[in-house]
Amino acid sequence: MGAQLARNRVVAEEKKELADLLKAEGEEFPGCDYVASDFKEWMDKLDPEKCQSLSAYSQFAHGVRLVDIRVEKNCRVCHGILKSYHVKEVLADVKRFLAETKSEFIILEIRTEYGHEDPPDFDKYLIEQLGDHLIPQDPHVFDKTLKELLPKRVICIWKPQKAAAPSPGSPLWSSAYLKDHWTDTDLPYTKFKNNMSHLEKQPAAHSRKYFYRVENTCTPQADNVWVCVKPVTRRIQPYARLFISQAHKKGLGDRLQIFSSDFVDADFVNACIGATMGRTSS
Repeated sequence: MGAQLARNRVVAEEKKELADLLKAEGEEFPGCDYVASDFKEWMDKLDPEKCQSLSAYSQFAHGVRLVDIRVEKNCRVCHGILKSYHVKEVLADVKRFLAETKSEFIILEIRTEYGHEDPPDFDKYLIEQLGDHLIPQDPHVFDKTLKELLPKRVICIWKPQKAAAPSPGSPLWSSAYLKDHWTDTDLPYTKFKNNMSHLEKQPAAHSRKYFYRVENTCTPQADNVWVCVKPVTRRIQPYARLFISQAHKKGLGDRLQIFSSDFVDADFVNACIGATMGRTSS
């Protein structure tokens, strides 16, 4: 109990550090005042010549453009030991969303969950299901405009545990094209600082041949049985705008590309869209 109380004091101190930084620095950045009138088709507002508790469809309609999908050997979506519906339901949501929009691009990160076996021939299944929507694996994609990629609008990154990774030219992409630096912590300011430190080491988005993700998420720790995912997520999620503003102040705005969170809300999406709008219009 004493160790848990000490841990809670550290969490409180780190939350105060973030609150103090917000009060001192503010959270303004190019595009920070943007409010999307339509999350479902916000990418339609971009110039095409410029380079969780919700269903997948609902997430897309709320502005999310990358989803992390984890599967097990029977093709069921899972997280750890918890298994849910068949992945075909997610893919049906993808196809429904694409049918209802014209300019929205989606990145699917599909992986075999740690500790589980790969679904048999899953790469063939994904290609069969997503077909002509798939943008094939090709580093030259990063030199093209969105308009040049149309009508294909899905990058599907397949991360098996043991099966062969997708090869160059495949309709699927390998894990090498989506990079991040995961800090396994429930301490919000520690995560904030580590995210910024790793972002500083990245080249500008326009000059790299991979996607880079900053994960605005804290993780419950095994030594803390009192806390579940959502409250821990809320320790850092409200500081998304602060992170973006600090990145701009440090001259790192052109390195931001994918900003992720659990339990995405409207303010988080508005912040991310505003940062995108600010960068493309500047």
